[in-house]
Amino acid sequence: MGADGIAAALRSDAVWIVFVNALMQQLGLPVPAVPTLLVAGSLALSYGQLGQLLAAAVLASLLADLLWYAAGRAFGYRVLASLCKLSLNPGSCVSSAELLFMRWGVWSLVVAKFVPGFSTVGPPIAGSLKFSVPAFVAASALGASLWAGAAVSAGWLLRSEVQRAIDTLSRHGATVFGVLGAVVAVWLAWLLWRKRRFARMADIPHISPAALAEAMASAAPPLLLDFRGPAQIASNGPIAGATPAQLGTLSRASGEWPKQRQIVTLCACPNDATAVQAARQLMGLGFERVQPLRGGYASWMEHLATAAP
Repeated sequence: MGADGIAAALRSDAVWIVFVNALMQQLGLPVPAVPTLLVAGSLALSYGQLGQLLAAAVLASLLADLLWYAAGRAFGYRVLASLCKLSLNPGSCVSSAELLFMRWGVWSLVVAKFVPGFSTVGPPIAGSLKFSVPAFVAASALGASLWAGAAVSAGWLLRSEVQRAIDTLSRHGATVFGVLGAVVAVWLAWLLWRKRRFARMADIPHISPAALAEAMASAAPPLLLDFRGPAQIASNGPIAGATPAQLGTLSRASGEWPKQRQIVTLCACPNDATAVQAARQLMGLGFERVQPLRGGYASWMEHLATAAP
């Protein structure tokens, strides 16, 4: 469909198109909603129509956020694995979101819509941290209102410029979409390269939960480093026998550790990403017996529950 066809569709079914587009984006699909909101806002004929567009976008965003919140509350940080697979460090999107939550709490969701990646990652983290539903709904709705309101209002105020842009796309649509297609292809190739690079970095021996339990019960237990974020530890509690650690301070903290000591790194992130990075960093510092825990926090707690009498 060309630019004229898109504009015609928006004129006849703007509210539903905005709702579906916003819902798909907030669910994590790669379909940006801001261009649709801009064009829809530019085509609105009254303040009443602007209000309908805003309500549709906010309702769609809130619905998607509630679904992710419920998933996070039910499955914890495991649900984030599906959201961070294409990252070089799949745990980075979790840790950066955690920093905002540690500073602002659930109200960090107010700015979530304006932070790439955090818009989808924030709600399941809020759910896993058991934030109250009323506070979550209020913060999510306010954030969605600011996000959608800014886009729709910008389209309304800049409707002449938006219409000129649509006319330009109509005249040079093939060239513009060809360039956009090339950009998308390069972007996908870059993501694939980053994913393969991380896979090579993660290709190191891991330790299983059963083997770790046996080692922890021995006369010389390994140093178990817990790289879960502060919010995760506060929510789920510390791990018996583990030492909280952070990647940024690992080099300084490990200065006096014996190089021959067995070390196990653990995290609660997709693909054991932070644990792998920590193990690689320690290996680079000269430690010879370092292994990430396979499956991280979830697999360790599952093993303890299974092994309990």
